[in-house]
Amino acid sequence: MMNYKPLIEIWGDSVNPKSLVKAIIAAVIFTLGAHLLAPSENETMGLFFGLAGAVISFAVASFFIKPKRNVEERDEQ
Repeated sequence: MMNYKPLIEIWGDSVNPKSLVKAIIAAVIFTLGAHLLAPSENETMGLFFGLAGAVISFAVASFFIKPKRNVEERDEQ
């Protein structure tokens, strides 16, 4: 008998809720942290720093959170 972990569907893709929460927390930390590092007198730089933080959080999440499912292709005969 196989052990199945609960997956939820978001935008047509199945994800593990635990991994989703980790990715969201990383996104908030990196995006907000980068935004707060921007010079306070320039709001545009805050936007760009926040976007850079979001890109960094995506890279970190995709590196540390691996897919949890295997896709097998079968030939129908």
